[in-house]
Amino acid sequence: MTTFEQTLLREISTLPEARQADVLAFVRFLKISLPDKEKIKANFEEALQDAQSTAQRLNITQEDIEAEIRAVRDGK
Repeated sequence: MTTFEQTLLREISTLPEARQADVLAFVRFLKISLPDKEKIKANFEEALQDAQSTAQRLNITQEDIEAEIRAVRDGK
């Protein structure tokens, strides 16, 4: 066990039981909020595929997209 872990356990042990439960809930929250790179990549690929399908269905070309971007950048 590392010094950090020992210090953390010592600090938690001095808290009332109800507050210890809060610490546990917070640690679990932190764990689930960590980014999962594979999930992020899969979500991106799915969104990109969906956007490409929509563009194809609506007959939107890459040139159309680039022209729209230029227009926005030029303030038109």
